[in-house]
Amino acid sequence: MKASVRIQLMLMMFLQFVIWGSWYGQMSKYMVTQLGATGQQVGNAYAAFSIAMIIAPFFIGMIADRYFAAQKVLGAMNLLGAAVLYFLIQTKDPDVFFWIILLYCITYAPTLALGNSIAMQQMASPEKEFPAIRVMGTIAWIVVTNFIGLYDLGDKVTIFEISMYISIALGLFAFMLPDTPPKADKGSSISQILGLDAFRLLKDRSFLIFVISSVLICIPLSFYYAWTNPSLTDSGMTNVENKMSLGQASEIIFMLLIPVIYARFGVKWMLIVALIAWILRFIGFGFGDAQTSEWLLYLAIILHGVCYDFFFVTGQIYTDMKAGEKVKSAAQGLIYLATYGVGMGIGSWVSGWVADVYTLADGSKDWTSIWMVPAGIAVVVLILFIIFFRGNGNKTAVETAQ
Repeated sequence: MKASVRIQLMLMMFLQFVIWGSWYGQMSKYMVTQLGATGQQVGNAYAAFSIAMIIAPFFIGMIADRYFAAQKVLGAMNLLGAAVLYFLIQTKDPDVFFWIILLYCITYAPTLALGNSIAMQQMASPEKEFPAIRVMGTIAWIVVTNFIGLYDLGDKVTIFEISMYISIALGLFAFMLPDTPPKADKGSSISQILGLDAFRLLKDRSFLIFVISSVLICIPLSFYYAWTNPSLTDSGMTNVENKMSLGQASEIIFMLLIPVIYARFGVKWMLIVALIAWILRFIGFGFGDAQTSEWLLYLAIILHGVCYDFFFVTGQIYTDMKAGEKVKSAAQGLIYLATYGVGMGIGSWVSGWVADVYTLADGSKDWTSIWMVPAGIAVVVLILFIIFFRGNGNKTAVETAQ
């Protein structure tokens, strides 16, 4: 890969995650503080992102894999998203907010898989080259959340204004990215046009177990995104956004270790370690307290690197290696559908419901009980994964199924 191309891809990933990181982890605080939203309304807003993720792979299969260059689609979607965000920042009603955030997420969700596809199609060995590109997304998350924490913007509409302006910047920059033309034959069936070819990968048992595990572990993940900020705030922790960025700092370290660990231990053991880390972090959030046991809260935050990188980034690489040439974009869309779509969609509703169930008469929340729910789910996923997952090779799923 040329140095100039590498720099372009790193900047693309940086901007893409500034857009996301500026509002995603803070949206619950903004909705409760500024819009007076209930736990269920917060859960619905996070579910909007998941609904968009379910739509995204079909859109990508129809557009990016078939008819238009991926970088042009990326540019158009970001510019459209900026226009939607303009209307979002005017909204004060939490029910209206849901519909506008849903429309925005429909524009943003496809860009995650598109960015991965654009990057990986410039690489000869994604398992070696992708982590160094993807890490810029983590750095972006650290930068924007620290900026928000430093200026105490977590509950202000500014979090969406930042996203709007950076969406415009990435929308324009995307048209200058390396050309990533569609690979699939235009004379395709309806199922191919809709990106359903990627679902053939599920014929491979190990890939199917991986997808099911991804769906299930995203239920606890939705608890993390929606409720960590309010939970840490209620525990007495100060400068929450800044301290939460330590999780992204650890993500950088573990992401850069992926090529070495992947080659040494393979995908199965990396995923198992990730699931164990998920269990430990929720226990930390549940029993940690800023006054008496703040170290448990810091441990739970720092474990984010293992939890996210070893499961989701490793999973993206595993998916790319399993997909085969013609459905790479659709395959990335499929894994986003399973994780941020189905899994986090279920998790967002469940987390909102659980938060309301454990809301006490005085309006405070029983955070220990809330966090034990995702911890229990992660234990179940770990047991199922250890029993049923057998894959560790590099054959495509289609080859394995045959």
